[in-house]
Amino acid sequence: MDAFEVNKAVGAVLTALLVIVSSKTVLDIVYKEHKPDKPGWALPITEPASTAQAKQPTAPFDVANVIALLPKANPDAGQDSFKKCLQCHTPNKDGRNLTGPNLWGVVGRQRGAVTGFPYSEALKSRPGNWTFEELAKYLHDPRAAIPGNKMAFAGIKSDAELADLLVYLRKLSDNPAPLPN
Repeated sequence: MDAFEVNKAVGAVLTALLVIVSSKTVLDIVYKEHKPDKPGWALPITEPASTAQAKQPTAPFDVANVIALLPKANPDAGQDSFKKCLQCHTPNKDGRNLTGPNLWGVVGRQRGAVTGFPYSEALKSRPGNWTFEELAKYLHDPRAAIPGNKMAFAGIKSDAELADLLVYLRKLSDNPAPLPN
């Protein structure tokens, strides 16, 4: 390699460095850095309409309100609500048990009666049938209705949605239970 070739290589490297450094310098001059007074972003915080409204407790659950809604409840809307349950339960006749038992014929069925399903001791120790009232209490707040049960579900807080779900569960039977008076 002769001196002329070396000069061309060194010149190319120096030209590249000059372009990099000068472009950074020009960009620093054109786009000045603006530091905010406070670092981060200010997010808007919305306050409730009034703190008095926010502190008022909600009305306690009354199963009678849900039972009163049953005659006008919509089983199709209940089927939509049941989609939350499909991760753990099957609604089919002779359906298999999943994490939870099959729910075919649940309205009127004895508690803990699905063969082959390992119920919790808390549920096994509660005799009786799944009436509309008992199902409403349980589906509203499973942990409060039967403390110690295995169902990992927060519950349905809307009375109308709960009534829709109950009339849908009622349909999951060869002989649907009559609605309570």
